[in-house]
Amino acid sequence: KLHPMPVPGSERDFVLDQDLTGFVFPADHACYAGDHENRFECSQAWEYRKRRMSEIGTDSVVGLPVLVEAPAAWVAIAEADLLNWSGMWIGGKPTDKPQPAAEREETTDTKEAPEDRVQLPSPVTLVAKLAPRKDGEGLVKAKTPHQSSWRVLMIGREPGRLVESEIIRNLSTPSKIGAAEWVEPGMMAWDHWWSSDTIMDTATIKDYIQLAADMGWKYQLIDWQWYGEPNKPDTDITTIINTLDMEEVRRFAEERGVRLWLWLHWADVDREDAYTKAFPLYEQWGIAGVKIDFMDRDDQEMVNWYEKIAAAAAEHKLMVNFHGAFKPCGFERTYPNQVTREGILGNEYNKWSDRVTPEHKLTLPFTRFLEGPGAFTPGGFLNRQPSSFQTNVKPTQVQGTRANELALFVCYDSPVCCVCEHPDRLRDQPGADFLKIVPTVWDDTRVLRGVVGEELVMVRRSGN
Repeated sequence: KLHPMPVPGSERDFVLDQDLTGFVFPADHACYAGDHENRFECSQAWEYRKRRMSEIGTDSVVGLPVLVEAPAAWVAIAEADLLNWSGMWIGGKPTDKPQPAAEREETTDTKEAPEDRVQLPSPVTLVAKLAPRKDGEGLVKAKTPHQSSWRVLMIGREPGRLVESEIIRNLSTPSKIGAAEWVEPGMMAWDHWWSSDTIMDTATIKDYIQLAADMGWKYQLIDWQWYGEPNKPDTDITTIINTLDMEEVRRFAEERGVRLWLWLHWADVDREDAYTKAFPLYEQWGIAGVKIDFMDRDDQEMVNWYEKIAAAAAEHKLMVNFHGAFKPCGFERTYPNQVTREGILGNEYNKWSDRVTPEHKLTLPFTRFLEGPGAFTPGGFLNRQPSSFQTNVKPTQVQGTRANELALFVCYDSPVCCVCEHPDRLRDQPGADFLKIVPTVWDDTRVLRGVVGEELVMVRRSGN
């Protein structure tokens, strides 16, 4: 709604209360759509379950992309260039009723017998839903002129054509941070949290730094609790717990040519604009990037927060990995220092669930990865067939073969790729040599064959 109606070219405040975008399909096609609790606030980590479009109800809140298998083509409903707007979700609309046969009679002298009349399939409409603002002021609050994000239909004869597409990135706003030669892709080791338990001390972090050095990787992630218990009123992201000698860790890493990333809880970053103090300090420490976690929203206020943080990080030459995040929507073009983000049901879920199946891993390239890079954190080397896979055990297992796990490094996009496994289960293991040479960015991608949830054969080129 606009009050009052604006004169073309003039500024007026407006509040958007509803998005009337609809996607009308001529029949009830099969689709792959996010499966979660029908609420806007979540980490967007879900399976893309195959169902009929009519199963997406009017109360459903389904995340993008939605992949539709129509007879003549594959269609993905997606979103691009999400800036100062609210993230788009999908819900259902009551199925349009077919026109009664009596009303479709030919206007000729010859009338068909009733049994010869063809019943047309019922069209199915999917409608846009936007995450509401936290302040209760509608879905989007802004001034005219103002642009929404792009609503995108990716269309291909085969699903592999969608995997090859660059349309999401191409529709997005060009870089806002200027020259960014300091943004460097590469592999990253990850401390003890995934493989067993959190052990935040100097010796443990140095062990992972040494792994990164031995493997020729650029980065090591120091995960949660390095500054104490997160998300508390008095938490300070510039302090360091007593068991971690940050100065020694930094010296050890620099000596071995490995740069460090730091995990942060978003509320600790946001509280009293703590990032304005912390980011300059991290730059002094020589930190390469920050992994910011638990936002779990994509309303307009949070969408704008992402941009504010990415811009502030760029001022201090910090890369960003948004964890507990919404889909990328081409943001990596606008802020190239945001090199990856989660918003994906990835390997961390193997700690406590059996949801990361081989079928799920073969659905992600045709769904979630259409929207942009994903921090899946591949590299689990305790490989199990689903029948023998166990959850809530230490060390953490993964479903599928070793070759399946290694293929993720090629088939999944993440310019900074975090490897989940413990040093003792990587060193000298079959396949570890591949992780010393595999690139994390590519110049060309060709999908030779792809069946959603079953197989993916692709060829990628990086340089020569």
